[in-house]
This record gives sequence, C-alpha cells and structure tokens, in this order.
Amino acid sequence: MKVAILTVQVPFISGGAEIHAEELKSQLILRGCDSEIVALPFKWYPPETVLDQMMVARLVDLSEVNGEKIDRLITLKFPAYFAPHDNKVAWVLHQYRQAYELYGTPYSDLHQNDTGRVVAHEVRRWDLKFLPEHRALFANSRTVAERMRIYNGLSAEPLYHPPRNHDRIRCDGYGNFILAPGRIDAMKRQHLIVEAMASLPPHLTLVLIGSASGQYAKQLVRTIQRLQLDDRVILRGVVSEEEKLDLYARCLAVYYGPYDEDYGYVTLEAFFASKPIITHCDSGGPLEFVTTGETGYVVPADVTQLSDCLRLLADTPQRAVRMGRAANARLCAEQISWDYVIERLLS
Repeated sequence: MKVAILTVQVPFISGGAEIHAEELKSQLILRGCDSEIVALPFKWYPPETVLDQMMVARLVDLSEVNGEKIDRLITLKFPAYFAPHDNKVAWVLHQYRQAYELYGTPYSDLHQNDTGRVVAHEVRRWDLKFLPEHRALFANSRTVAERMRIYNGLSAEPLYHPPRNHDRIRCDGYGNFILAPGRIDAMKRQHLIVEAMASLPPHLTLVLIGSASGQYAKQLVRTIQRLQLDDRVILRGVVSEEEKLDLYARCLAVYYGPYDEDYGYVTLEAFFASKPIITHCDSGGPLEFVTTGETGYVVPADVTQLSDCLRLLADTPQRAVRMGRAANARLCAEQISWDYVIERLLS
C-alpha cells in the first residue's frame, strides 16, 4: 500500500510537527506500507500570501506518482488538507490558528486590517468546504477536535500518539532543577518561569532547551541578565536526543506553559519520565493530562502563583516523586500507542 503524508513546513524551521510526520512515516513503513512525506513550503506574511498557499495546496496532484497509484493520502496541517484525493484522511495537527482561536489576540495579525479579515474569512470558508472531502477526520488531541467542532461544526476523532523514543525515556531521580523544553517563542511563554525563578530558593535552577532565535529569545536573555539569574537559568539551546533524555531523567519537574497548545509532546515526555508537569489554565493540550495535585500543577499564567507551586516542589521534593509516579501510571491507563493510530488512519 502506497501512502503519502502531506504536510507543510516553514523552510529551515523544524519542530514537533516535523517529528510527528517522520514518526508517522516510520510507523507506516514498519507495518509494510510504502510511505513518503511530501512537505509544501509555507509562508504566512503578508496576510494575502496565505491565500496563495491555499491555492498551491489545492493544485497539488498526489493521485499517482511515476505511473503508480497513491492508495491513501494522509493530510496533517493547514493548508495541506486542501489537496484533492479520492482516498484521503485528515489527521489535523492544527488549522490556521490565526483565523480561529488566536484571532483578535496578540498572536494573530489577521484582525488588524481589511486584508487580514478577508483572509481569515476565506480560511474559514475553505475549511468548511474542503475538510469534509476527507473520508475521515481525525485530530491529534481533544483540544484540536473541539476547535473544529466549535468553529466549523465538524466532528473529528482524537488520535493520541506517543512521543519519539518514548520507550527510551526514563527516570533516574529527582534533581534540583526544573526542565523547560520547547522552542523559545512568545506563545510558549518561557518568560513566566524565568521571572518566577527570581523569588525561588537559590538551590533550584532552570534549564531551557530548544531553538532560540528572534526578538522574544533576545528579550528573554535580557530578562535573565536583568534579574541576575545567569548562574541559575541555563539556556542550552538545541540538544541531542541523548542529552534531552538525560535531562528528563534527572529533573525535579517539567514546566510547559504555552498558550492554547494543540497537543504538546512535552507533557507526554515528562509523564513517561515520571515527572510532574507545571502548566497554565489556558495552555490547551496539556490540560487533557495534567490534574492539579495529582500529576502536576495547573495554575494561572501568573508569576507569583507559578513561583508558589515551584517552591512547594523545591521544599518538598517528595511531592514531585508522588505526582511523577501518578503521571506515569496515567499514561499506562491511557494505552497511547501507534498500533491504534495506524489502524484508524488506514481503515
């Protein structure tokens, strides 16, 4: 069976969505499918460019390749799911969020002028018209499925998958540092935990891993310097897989505080490492797994309240041990596996 995975990627930028596609391809191949990733380059500015990107996706022909039929097309991201195919399913990582739940917030520019508002309208119109072309609609979390229900009136089945190398994630203890994985970005809100560190015990440190570029990352460095936290907040940048697994294994807890995340590998990686997650009330996907006092803490996106729960963990690390073990047990109960995901995508 020949299966094409159609997605989009901003050139030179790689993250969770790219890992997701690679893992899906690998899992399909393991099960005897001839699979390949087709990635369309994506640019979102100026706003009218988005309309061109939508048309490019619609014109993609993946019905066959080199004279051989492509049996199944799996589409992952906006605007890839506009591509026509007579046997396609969507596993939606996210729609064009700037036209939906981010519209009207500082994280979207579409509401700011007439052109942007037209683009937002067209995005919603195309989604409503072309998403139902798929023989089945899946989402990578309940959060994403719920957005599709609210904004488009469409029903999508959540399909959860484990993170890369989940079988190698381990727990080697509970050290004196908090791990904050993920691209340094305004929507990830790492500034909250950096500012919280200023009022925490000096023996507690913070390690941030992930790509760091752009104005937000530069501002974060200035904040660290202003608060004189250079020796307690460590920016490691992009690390190897072995380094990442080691940090998960040894940290006290994991901070993951994005704004309205779709899914977030970080939550599952932390749970596989038997570590509690600290997140926020508006963080989206992580809230599907984190229960305050049981598998971590869910607090408002407020520096003082974030400091309070981190201080609890620093002063009584046995809390982290108890919640981390409960988090790991939660994953076992969920039975998150690729077997079920692939079965649903190919059915």
